[in-house]
Amino acid sequence: MAEARGGAMGPLVGAIDQGTSSTRFLVFNAKTAELLSYHQVEIQQKFPKEGWVEQDPKEILHSVYECVEKTCEKLKQLNVDIASIKAVGVCNQRETTVVWDKQTGEPLYDALVWLDLRTQSTVERLLKKIPGNNKSFFKNKTGLPLSTYFSAVKLCWLLDNVKEVRQAVQERRALFGTIDTWLIWSLTGGKNGGIHCTDVTNASRTMLFNIHSLEWDTELCKFFGIPMEILPKVRSSSEIYGLMSSGALTGVPISGCLGDQSAALVGQMCFKDGQAKNTYGTGCFLLCNTGQKPSISEHGLLTTVAYKMGRDKPVYYALEGSVAIAGAVVRWLRDNLGIAKSSSEVEKLAAEVGTSYGCYFVPAFSGLYAPYWEPSARGIICGLTQFTNKNHIAFAALEAVCFQTREILDAMNKDSGIPLKQLQVDGGMTNNKILMQLQADILCIPVVKPSMPETTALGAAMAAGAAEGVGVWSLNPADFTAVTSERFEPQINPEESEYRYTRWKKAVQKSMGWETTEPQVDGETSIFCSLPLGFFIMNSLLMLIGAKYISG
Repeated sequence: MAEARGGAMGPLVGAIDQGTSSTRFLVFNAKTAELLSYHQVEIQQKFPKEGWVEQDPKEILHSVYECVEKTCEKLKQLNVDIASIKAVGVCNQRETTVVWDKQTGEPLYDALVWLDLRTQSTVERLLKKIPGNNKSFFKNKTGLPLSTYFSAVKLCWLLDNVKEVRQAVQERRALFGTIDTWLIWSLTGGKNGGIHCTDVTNASRTMLFNIHSLEWDTELCKFFGIPMEILPKVRSSSEIYGLMSSGALTGVPISGCLGDQSAALVGQMCFKDGQAKNTYGTGCFLLCNTGQKPSISEHGLLTTVAYKMGRDKPVYYALEGSVAIAGAVVRWLRDNLGIAKSSSEVEKLAAEVGTSYGCYFVPAFSGLYAPYWEPSARGIICGLTQFTNKNHIAFAALEAVCFQTREILDAMNKDSGIPLKQLQVDGGMTNNKILMQLQADILCIPVVKPSMPETTALGAAMAAGAAEGVGVWSLNPADFTAVTSERFEPQINPEESEYRYTRWKKAVQKSMGWETTEPQVDGETSIFCSLPLGFFIMNSLLMLIGAKYISG
């Protein structure tokens, strides 16, 4: 964080960064891209049933208010005038689905998080309506395969299973949105005139949006059974949507909106064809700018909207490799297994051994995303021996993040035909030096990390500051501030890297096909499912009754 100085600093821009694990509000200097101050609040994730992941939309909203107020207080302590904040941008976890009552402003159900798997049976039901059960049937329109990952099937589940949602839709009280929509609507007035909108990057992750026409698609909405009147208006990623309606920044325009991975692409200045970045957060997301024409992947990647920096500006597209579990595996080691008290301790455990000792970890907690799109997969740890300890498992967990990145990078190289010569990285996990060195070793190319890792929030701030009517941030490459970075070079030979990667691929195959959607009664198996055991118990009961009868 930059040390703020008193006096005139030039215009500032704020960024709301609402992620899966936490919410943050960060303030940047629009002329230098310098980070002045920020505040962060962790967000609770709920796991009410196996495979279900929910969050409270009101908790998310309150965390935004708290972060904005606390950051403004910190700026005042640094003798910075908050009146210098000229705009606010929003970047957000994508696909996470919220439905709320526009009359009361209250959510009608918890947000279904992008990781949530409850919709697998919904996906299978929808597949039966598609010729040949083809998951990629809508890929030419949406760039996406049919999967539990995207918002449309989550919205289907809510309509099918939540009476309050169905009733509100019938009475025309319901509004749908991803997290960006929920926040912008709430921050610009909510039930008192809030703006119901989203941007093209978030819309492109719903499976209801035609990425060519840049409009909600009537045929897709009909297929999924979604009434179009509950959908938000789709806008560009950089324009004034509305004004903050309360708090320290009342009257400041919200003028930037990007899904978090698109925001990171912008923040890493990947404005040219072929430029790519990898973000390590809860999941792991590799995006490559493909220019003004969408490229449909032949190797399991997604086609997505990268950004549209103004109403009259062209739309740019990206190929994306999505990994569900990256930072979440470290959180799992900490919270579920209890082998470490903090994320930094996991790094320390891994560093103490420097190897997994033949142990491989496939963290398919939510199935496998790119390039497999295999919802039946589940997490496994294999190659265990009596020598294996928690240090080796910690190392294997970090290695798993790197192997998953290798898989999607290989797919991207095949699609583009031009192998990446280095990988630009960002996100919270990039503070882990063991991970970054492992990544360079496994990819056999250099890994480059900017010294200012907050590129996701920076991208949202850039979009907000560059909007027409704000105009305090230049997107002209000649005006960009030189970025200092840390570089990690491969330190093992390619043969060893290939050997370890081949073993990992073997472990991935063993993780598949674990889960089915066959119903279980309360998750328990009756003892009478075993015939020999059943006969034994029944005979024992008959003998007991007979003995009592004889003794009587």
